[in-house]
Amino acid sequence: MSATSTIQKLPPLAQPVTALWGVGGERAAQLARLKIFTVEDLLLHRPRRYEDRRHFRPIKTLLLDEHATTRGSVVAMGLKRFRGGSKSVFELILDDGTARLHCRWWNLPFMENYFAVGDEVVVYGKPLSLKPRTMDHPETEVVEPGEENFIHFNRLTPVYPLTEGLPQRWLRGLIWRTLEKFESQIAEPWSKPSVGRARSDAPYRLPTRANAVHMIHFPEELTDVEIARQRLALDEFIALQWQIQARRKKFEATAQALPCGGNNRLMKPFLDALGFKLTGAQTKVLREIRADLRGAHPMRRLLQGDVGSGKTAVAACAALMALEGGFNVALMAPTEILAEQHFRNFKKWLEPLGVKVELQTRSSKTFNIQHSTSNAQGAEAANHASRITHHASIFIGTHALLTDSFALPNLGLVIIDEQHKFGVAQREQLVRKGRYPHLLVMTATPIPRTLGLTVYGELDLSVIDEIPAGRGTIKTFVRTTEKLPLVWKFMREQLAAGRQAYVVYPRVEETDQREIKAVVKEFENLQKLFAPFRVELLHGRLKSAEKEAVMASFRTNHAQVLLATALIEVGVDVANATVMLIENAERFGLAQLHQLRGRIGRGAHDSFCILVSAADKPEAQERLKVLTESNDGFKIAEADLKLRGPGELLGQQQSGVPDFRFGELATDWELIKQARAVVLEIEKAG
Repeated sequence: MSATSTIQKLPPLAQPVTALWGVGGERAAQLARLKIFTVEDLLLHRPRRYEDRRHFRPIKTLLLDEHATTRGSVVAMGLKRFRGGSKSVFELILDDGTARLHCRWWNLPFMENYFAVGDEVVVYGKPLSLKPRTMDHPETEVVEPGEENFIHFNRLTPVYPLTEGLPQRWLRGLIWRTLEKFESQIAEPWSKPSVGRARSDAPYRLPTRANAVHMIHFPEELTDVEIARQRLALDEFIALQWQIQARRKKFEATAQALPCGGNNRLMKPFLDALGFKLTGAQTKVLREIRADLRGAHPMRRLLQGDVGSGKTAVAACAALMALEGGFNVALMAPTEILAEQHFRNFKKWLEPLGVKVELQTRSSKTFNIQHSTSNAQGAEAANHASRITHHASIFIGTHALLTDSFALPNLGLVIIDEQHKFGVAQREQLVRKGRYPHLLVMTATPIPRTLGLTVYGELDLSVIDEIPAGRGTIKTFVRTTEKLPLVWKFMREQLAAGRQAYVVYPRVEETDQREIKAVVKEFENLQKLFAPFRVELLHGRLKSAEKEAVMASFRTNHAQVLLATALIEVGVDVANATVMLIENAERFGLAQLHQLRGRIGRGAHDSFCILVSAADKPEAQERLKVLTESNDGFKIAEADLKLRGPGELLGQQQSGVPDFRFGELATDWELIKQARAVVLEIEKAG
């Protein structure tokens, strides 16, 4: 069968772009760099902005540093090369009868091939100078005869993302022709009546998909663009929710749950000895977890709780339920500091109940036994494996839990702490060490609602939205570097009152970016500044034993100031620490700053977070102001998502961030919620 006949058998929108008139191999390669491979990809190539070419500004009225569209005839042009020949500037002079405009392109000598004296040229840009009026690197198009009322002018004109060698004008013309040919074949992907009913709650009355595609490219008014975007975004969200529900149904059809509901044999004495009463929110979450552990399908649950809300105690209770059923438990944390803190807590809590708690990190004894190659050590590892087969234990560790040589028979429950620090693949790698164990993933970085229904849509959600009683308040302040002497004075007063403090910098060592302070450089300065109080230094390049020694010194108040990088954003719990000073605070994300702030306010004393920033940009100051106005991690997470976007917010470890053309995770909560309702309604209807 020939390639042509194969293409002809494809649905019209699935045909490759080479089936379109004027698209040869070179153009297809250029389009491929924009992820345009099919007709449908082309029709969904979203404009990055629109130019209002219905109203042209006379050149004489152009204002400095203000974008505008104008037009004029080419009266002169020329290319000037500088000494050596590697640098050049091409200049085009336009005249519209009111004034002249100089357009310049630096080091783009090929631009002289695009124009000729006498051409009528449309220009979009902003003047850098008014004497003479000059624009550098404006967008331009030559007006062809007969096109005054055609695709490119006298309309709201789309401006598309491009790649090298692909002209804006050519792409716009291709999309126009393709729309004319295929618009009638753009079908409704969700045609059941229930979808139409669900759409009635949308902020706008949404158009058909075909109309939305047309409106996104060639709107009559700018308000049409948002209406069209919402319709196309809804289609994307519905498609994603279908995938999520399909994966969930497939998982539930193949996975049989292990009986980990427990019988309170260990839970009751644990709660009696805990020393504090669980909050109502913790109790509610535990009911949800117990129902899952007793259910027909393995638990897949995401536990959100703001810093200091008591997630660790809930994790311990969940572990006890599995241990009561005779199953082993694995708890994975992203750093050795956090894993070791969990180890200390769980050892203190659970070993009096007869539960074996073991630590599995790259520097722990257990890890070395498992990786030993000698016969004697190999026998010890085998005996160790035998013990955990017969007596349920809890293993706490870092990425070391993922190694092939670490086996954990009879695995009933996997707990992932600070799950956003791990990739999805790593999470699944640990789960595969058992046969469909229950999974509880926890985060103290609140997840915006939109991400909860998309990136984490396969997980059931529990939220601890209550802080234990008896905690002091946390007050947050933004200060400039000029105020540092007063800040140091305040911190010394806190230390003299018996409290402790953190000082956080964004770097380990000094870089060429002189304004970014570094912990190693500042260590000696702070030792002198806070003498006779003791200052300890903590960063990721220290060996594990050195980190543990530093933390032990700070926990026991042998050291009063801990100078650190963001390494301490999770897992450090010292109730006596009441001050958190963060230098170059503008370099951190809001969620990370909130995590760092969560290291204080864990005792009965009031605490103070001081954000020091030399950034004078209004947006940087406005971003930090969010933290002074709220201690609510969920509000901060929503603000962080709007400012940074989901990719940066989740980090490179997280695969699974949807690649939407039209959906916007920062703002489309209502559409995502609506898409989920649509899918559930269709499934319910059968």
